[in-house]
Amino acid sequence: MTKNTLILIVLTYFAAPVFAQTESELSPDGNWETTAAPEPGSDAAIMAEAQQLITEGNPGAAVSKLSSWIEKNKRTRTPYIAQAYYLRGLARLENDREYKALFDFELIIRDHSDTEYYTRAIEREYDIAKMYLGGLKRRFLGIRFETGRPIGEELLIRTQERLPGSEIAEAAALDLANHYYNKRRLKLAAEMYEIFRINHPNSQHTRFAMLREIECNIARFKGPGYDGSGLLDAKLLIEQYRRKFPAETIRSGITEGLDAWIDESAAQQALDTARWYLKTDDFPSAKFILARLLRRHPATIAADQALDIMLEKGWLTFDEAEADDPQSESTAASIQPQSGTESNQP
Repeated sequence: MTKNTLILIVLTYFAAPVFAQTESELSPDGNWETTAAPEPGSDAAIMAEAQQLITEGNPGAAVSKLSSWIEKNKRTRTPYIAQAYYLRGLARLENDREYKALFDFELIIRDHSDTEYYTRAIEREYDIAKMYLGGLKRRFLGIRFETGRPIGEELLIRTQERLPGSEIAEAAALDLANHYYNKRRLKLAAEMYEIFRINHPNSQHTRFAMLREIECNIARFKGPGYDGSGLLDAKLLIEQYRRKFPAETIRSGITEGLDAWIDESAAQQALDTARWYLKTDDFPSAKFILARLLRRHPATIAADQALDIMLEKGWLTFDEAEADDPQSESTAASIQPQSGTESNQP
């Protein structure tokens, strides 16, 4: 949809009060005749003329007419002031001056929140936000080369704050989360998907948002040597997903592979920690970490490697390993750091 088409739709559906000033009726000969029209030179007539100019593709003239009227009436109590700012914003948007249009829409949002144009101004700002996030550059010295992405992101945040719980707020939240995801700003994306889930729990997009949040948290994990909090968040969210969408979980099996990958990654991180303790000759700490690894992540490759280390160090005998299943709770209890005379030498 082009910007001109958008403006035409907006004028048709959202600026209808202007046309309400003119009434027509069907004459006996079958022709429509105007029975009432704004008085020439009146405020209503100025609004109707400005809207007509925009519809006819002459937004510059509409801006000029409305700017003159606003300058004369901005300190009065005329009921048309909010409409004038709104129409001028539309005219500027049509005239490829979307950034200037934001000033008119922001003024309505700030000073005329009790009018019907409050919601309409927010909707137009949402449209501009999508234009900027879609790649539209801001003008500077008449040339479009400055990124409009930060403004687009801010406008989507404001949309949610100004119309909480609305359909447009839901759309803005998902748009912003998807934008962060596409730009690989994964921490922000995960946070935004979480905000979406909390603010719109009954949305048809909740399942999609949960899966994307899980994916973002997993993708943030850079390896055993880095912060693994994202893995824990992902694991907890997988459990929530299973409870909330049990049928979908069984049908697709989508969480099984993720859960196994998370378990293996967390186990590998613990194994690397234990190896670091071994290098520093902190054998009690190494033994404690290895035992905890076996208890929490028994069905992993890292657990097999941990078991080999404990056998090599004499912290676990072959008889003990064979007598107890290393994936059971009994083994976890038997593999505990021991005190006393046991040697801590490699």
